[in-house]
Amino acid sequence: MSKNRDLIQILIIITIGMFIPFITSIGLVYGFYISNILVTFGYFILVFGIELGVVYGYFFISNWLAIKKLDKIKPK
Repeated sequence: MSKNRDLIQILIIITIGMFIPFITSIGLVYGFYISNILVTFGYFILVFGIELGVVYGYFFISNWLAIKKLDKIKPK
């Protein structure tokens, strides 16, 4: 459980760290119109959420396969 918790904490820190530069860059490119920023930010969150899901799935599957291999190797 702690492995998943550590991974989730790291991903949350990365996500929070990306907010300030992302909002600033969108504001500079499109102007500080709140509707443009919200729509663009919504798309960003959608794509980033899918990406995080893929990364989490990769770690979950690789961990599951590693545990399965280790169980075969352990003496009974």
